[in-house]
Amino acid sequence: MSARLEHDADNQHDAIAQEQKAVDAAYARRDELLTQANQQLADILADDEVGVARLASVRRWRAELEHAERGLVFGRLDSLDGSTRRLGRIGLPDPVEDNEPLVLDWRARAARAFYTATPLDPQGYARRRHIRLDGRDVIRVDDEPLDPSLPGTDLVGEGALLAALSARRTGTMGTAIATLQREQDDIVRAPANQPLVVQGGPGTGKTVVALHRVAYLLFDQPELARQGVLVIGPSRRFLDYIAQVLPALGETSVVAMTLDTLIPGVETRLPETREVAEIKGRDAWQPALTAYVRSLRPQPAPLTVAIDGEQVTVDGDRVQRAIDASAGRDYHAARRRFIDTMHDALTDGVIALHDQLVASMEEGFEDILAGVDAGLARADNRGVLLGVSGGEVDGSLTDADIERLRTRIADDTVVAGALEKFWPTLDAETTLSRLLGDCGLLTHFMPWLTDGERNQVLRAPDLDTKGQVAPSDLPLLDAIADALGEAHGSNDAQGEFVAHRAADRRDWVYGHVVIDEAQELSAMQWHMVGRRVPSRSVTAVGDIDQAETPHRHTTWEQAVSVAFGDRWRRADLTICYRTPREVMALTPPVLKAAGSHNHPPRAMRDSGYQPWEVSATEEVLIATTARLAAELTERWAGGTVGVIAPSDRLTALRSELPALPVLAATEAKGLEWDATLVVDPGGICREPRGWNGLYVALTRCTQELGQVLLAP
Repeated sequence: MSARLEHDADNQHDAIAQEQKAVDAAYARRDELLTQANQQLADILADDEVGVARLASVRRWRAELEHAERGLVFGRLDSLDGSTRRLGRIGLPDPVEDNEPLVLDWRARAARAFYTATPLDPQGYARRRHIRLDGRDVIRVDDEPLDPSLPGTDLVGEGALLAALSARRTGTMGTAIATLQREQDDIVRAPANQPLVVQGGPGTGKTVVALHRVAYLLFDQPELARQGVLVIGPSRRFLDYIAQVLPALGETSVVAMTLDTLIPGVETRLPETREVAEIKGRDAWQPALTAYVRSLRPQPAPLTVAIDGEQVTVDGDRVQRAIDASAGRDYHAARRRFIDTMHDALTDGVIALHDQLVASMEEGFEDILAGVDAGLARADNRGVLLGVSGGEVDGSLTDADIERLRTRIADDTVVAGALEKFWPTLDAETTLSRLLGDCGLLTHFMPWLTDGERNQVLRAPDLDTKGQVAPSDLPLLDAIADALGEAHGSNDAQGEFVAHRAADRRDWVYGHVVIDEAQELSAMQWHMVGRRVPSRSVTAVGDIDQAETPHRHTTWEQAVSVAFGDRWRRADLTICYRTPREVMALTPPVLKAAGSHNHPPRAMRDSGYQPWEVSATEEVLIATTARLAAELTERWAGGTVGVIAPSDRLTALRSELPALPVLAATEAKGLEWDATLVVDPGGICREPRGWNGLYVALTRCTQELGQVLLAP
């Protein structure tokens, strides 16, 4: 070993020992605080007087302490004045009250220099140190100088970002706090008072930025925890991929879903073509569906109800006024208001009938009235139990009599049935099926559909689709459910956030929504997202050049204007950390063929592996792919290998390669492997938006790219 290498090894050993001492102290403090949190929780649960907010606060703090077991400390900042700050996944106060924190929470404003300081702008710091842990053991230290005057011999290791990029992929997204760079950190900490759209090409860290933004906002704006944060990913596979990130950051106030699971109890199993999906995704459906649901309200007409054998009629004018008074509400809220008004009107009708009866009694008043009262008091659920008291004396009804009468009318099953027939409660799925199964309704409410488009959308009216819809039906169903509202008004108050409770409710209002692969959303899907966050506190990340869905937008302005108008901001990620220069060099002509006007992101490193190609005939394509995949798997042992192919080849390839992920380009979006094998790239290009798909396929690797070309 050379003297230089020995010196570096000694420095690394000393630095590890120094940091291990600090890490041991941090874990001891964390364990102490966790014990205290458990005791506080036990005390709270034993005290009936403690409020829900206090209970939730202690539970969140305990959860953060529990999740912080993994990678508690990851960084250190050395200032020019000689002071030192260590950063971690949560903040840990020093046992001595007036001392600096033992560990500074990475989301704290005082920690921002760890991500933003550079040699050109050191912000008062001399060195940034990255600390890598295995469990509770420090295994490596990497230093970055921030001030040129710092002697180079005092530095150890290599820059943490490059170290992270060269590490093997394991299939689970790592917590990249320690390698956030400045343009990423600016987005993480951006204000959340308006929609933020983040454009970033492959490997620019869009998802990492979005998830760390969630953690930061929950730390910086604790009120968001009371409503929760919704993270929308493109697939269940993708959500599994990122599953460990937010818990590792100590955040539990999050619901992670795909667009297809936003409505509880509805499954997107019905098949559909790309053409139908494009038609149903258009913005014009939103006003059309609103008008359709509004048309389902009843028309004014006299309303007659049998009450205790007598016909009580509410005249058309009063029905008209009741319908008009319910305007401006959703369908079922208007119905509830109308029914309340009808209960009053029917009560007035019974009173009028009673008064007429009393006025007509000229002889034998007491005997006749007693008979009437006895009839009205029968315990018969077909009628109203009047149960008067004042009338037993002189025939006049007291206020208490009238109130009892109204209550009994409201509870009467015959009255309820008559009102249900006049203004029925509606089910969103049945209401949508009726529309999609009726050519006349489609023609009336969607006159902008061509005859061919209408025929594609039209569904057999007798098709039983209860609980199942096509993916593009889901936003239509959500729009109808929103216009209908809750049938019984029982979900008006959502209360304290609990993840499973929020996930079980279609109408939960979140404090913030994060959308990954946002370029794939149709106009109607954007409306569906917007209903879940009326504040428009949204972070949408994606790459408009990776769009593969059939919707026609090609710019972010076209994509998000339906939901946000012009009140949104854009931020760009321009540096590719994942995909090496050798691979990114292949992408400009692919983007041009896809119709893009954007430049690919700038790759910041070389991998040392030149992309390669192998040709194979149709007869040996599968066997050749299997052989090459085996070679890559051996070469990247400890890491991951992924295979991407045209959709029509997936079944055969998956049968041959059961141990590897074999995906279409649409399924691979957002994922990464050490090595990627792209099979039949020409076949990918022939698929809808195929050049966009090939751009996705080529940019999934962190090290090595191979392509299996189909030989003529």
